[in-house]
Amino acid sequence: MASNNILHPLAEALGTSDEMLRLYCAIIGLVLLGIGFHSKSDRRGSIAAPGWIMLGFYFFLDTPHYVEIEDPVLILMSAAALPLSIAIAVWEVRTEREGTDEPALVWFRGCTFWAATPYLLVSWVPNMAMAVVWITAWQGIFFLRISGVADLSLGEARVNYADGSSGLFSEFQGNPWLYLEPLGEGGFYIPILTESGGSAGISIIFACSALQSMIVFVGALVALRGVSWKLRARAFIITLPVIHLLNTFRNAGIIYLDMTYREWNWFDIGMFDFAHSYAAKFGSLVAMFAMAIVLFELLPTLHSHVLRLMEPIMKMFTRASTAEP
Repeated sequence: MASNNILHPLAEALGTSDEMLRLYCAIIGLVLLGIGFHSKSDRRGSIAAPGWIMLGFYFFLDTPHYVEIEDPVLILMSAAALPLSIAIAVWEVRTEREGTDEPALVWFRGCTFWAATPYLLVSWVPNMAMAVVWITAWQGIFFLRISGVADLSLGEARVNYADGSSGLFSEFQGNPWLYLEPLGEGGFYIPILTESGGSAGISIIFACSALQSMIVFVGALVALRGVSWKLRARAFIITLPVIHLLNTFRNAGIIYLDMTYREWNWFDIGMFDFAHSYAAKFGSLVAMFAMAIVLFELLPTLHSHVLRLMEPIMKMFTRASTAEP
């Protein structure tokens, strides 16, 4: 992978592996952002700035993987992680030098810290990651069963290794409580079985859990300052169960469409890729946007922080449009 080509010379010089170096980037970045959020020091902007770059680099290195699996939304998001993090780091340093306090930046530090930390911890602990995968898979097929669409069942939990091989999770070759080596595209997964016990041709993986979407809202709400926990609790109730329920419908819908219309093809895009990488992603973004609007009405402080963070981008587009002949 391209990320290995970027990391390998540096990892070799430091006497460590590519994945361990990625891990160090994430840990250092999160620690610096956590200090920048919780500290009352006047230098907290300078502390957070390198943290943004380290964490942005960590997520940027996922870009080749998403190119490999042809996921356009995640390609865009991961590729933009590094340049955006550098821009935020520059903003942090500039704000500190001017001696001004920017509440939106402080909130964003905390939001990122409290969202990324639990997510990465779960993804690095195989037992926890597999538990999330199992719950996600069970709920998807349960919905298909009670709706009368399909009588499916879960296969045994499995692991897809980096060399392309796979095996039972019960025979996992790594540490089940902390595993940092690269896995294959499937990672930890559970195959879906038909009524007869044969393969349904589709599996549930960690990314199907919508944990990424839910944890973003967790970080955003936990990091809010000057807002009562009663209001934040109400916001949690509005967002997390809704995301979880919509994701269950999403997974069930993808399974049904793939099994029913597997031969369907449109411009060399099969039904699974269309439903998963395009239709479901678009629907998820619309749902996230709708819930954000509800939260903005409930929590005006959150709305003002988001608008302030978007100001530099809006100014850039304004300047570009006025510069056109």
